[in-house]
Amino acid sequence: MIKRSHIHAFLAVVEAGSFTHAATRVRVTQPTLSAAIADLERLVGAILFIRNRRQVRLTEAGGRFLPIARELERGFRSADAFGRDGGDDWPTLKLGAIRSVSGEMLQSLAEKLADDFGIELIEGSDSELRAALGNGRIHAALTLLRPGEAGPQIKPLIAEPYVMLVAAGHRLAGGGEVAPDELAAETMIARRSCELLDVTSRFFTRHGVRPRFALRSESDDRCLRMVAAGVGITTAPLSLAIDGTVAVRVRGYDYSRHLGLLIDPNWLSETEGGARLEKFQTAWLAALSSLELRKTNGL
Repeated sequence: MIKRSHIHAFLAVVEAGSFTHAATRVRVTQPTLSAAIADLERLVGAILFIRNRRQVRLTEAGGRFLPIARELERGFRSADAFGRDGGDDWPTLKLGAIRSVSGEMLQSLAEKLADDFGIELIEGSDSELRAALGNGRIHAALTLLRPGEAGPQIKPLIAEPYVMLVAAGHRLAGGGEVAPDELAAETMIARRSCELLDVTSRFFTRHGVRPRFALRSESDDRCLRMVAAGVGITTAPLSLAIDGTVAVRVRGYDYSRHLGLLIDPNWLSETEGGARLEKFQTAWLAALSSLELRKTNGL
């Protein structure tokens, strides 16, 4: 018989992309997790994962089993909540947000949403939030939209360029646009939360820029404050600019991102779903109107 532990193990591997990371996530040893997956494959009569040294990915059968597993997990969660009194209805909105959404933007949005929702915020990467949405652990995710992504449960919100952020008194602050090789002597700050970290590294390496790094951090707030202090410069989405920093375009570094809202269709299909979505969109528009995205030199 399929148990909840089987479903937890299966979804953990899907989310983590490896047995090692999945085992850490569900707090078991890797042999225990591997045994659970093997047992599940025996029960369903099909191999669910293709395993190799580089990655673990779903087989065709695994892909077909994924929505079933997610539905089972939702059922388990509903069963856990069954019979609880009204005091357990919090939160009314479980909102996921990628770590690189600016604190100012998220604060403004939360202030608007708090009038209508009890909010629980969950941070994660784009892949983590999408997995949490599919498993029913969150109601909506503020994350990156992929090219061509569309549908009633997908709400585009904002598009913005990636730029180089420098201190207001930096020699490049008034230049508007610089060539990559002009940055060769600069000290950089690495935002480890950046979705384009690998792309950015390859871009500068390709142009012969191999900088020294003053800071490598998961904290965007810390990174940007060190930029404002003149410790180094960093690439970031325009909305992350803070007081004391100036955005500069780097020639050829023509990347942008689209932020959007992904919504659990089951949450939308509930009686209050339409009203919830309308409240959320109203709050988002109000939040955007209260923010002043910093634009310099025509960015």
